[in-house]
Amino acid sequence: MVDAEIVGGAFDLPPKDVPARLRNGEITSRCETGIDDDAGRWRLTFYSGGRALRLVVDETGAILSRSTFPAHAPTTGAIDLASLSASD
Repeated sequence: MVDAEIVGGAFDLPPKDVPARLRNGEITSRCETGIDDDAGRWRLTFYSGGRALRLVVDETGAILSRSTFPAHAPTTGAIDLASLSASD
């Protein structure tokens, strides 16, 4: 779990608004599990309004790093591999 104050602060939102925005898709997230040298760490990325908050946490939930940057949420669904060329 990530405190709503951390997520809200990154997107200039009151913490009380964070749960509803997560439920309705205005804030989306992605969780990636570390492997090899990063085993025992997770990268949590939250997206909202053209910005992202990235947290790297350890197995206790302690935040090891935090950053914000311009970004759009990744698209979901199938990728048309035929549209990709080897020269890209």
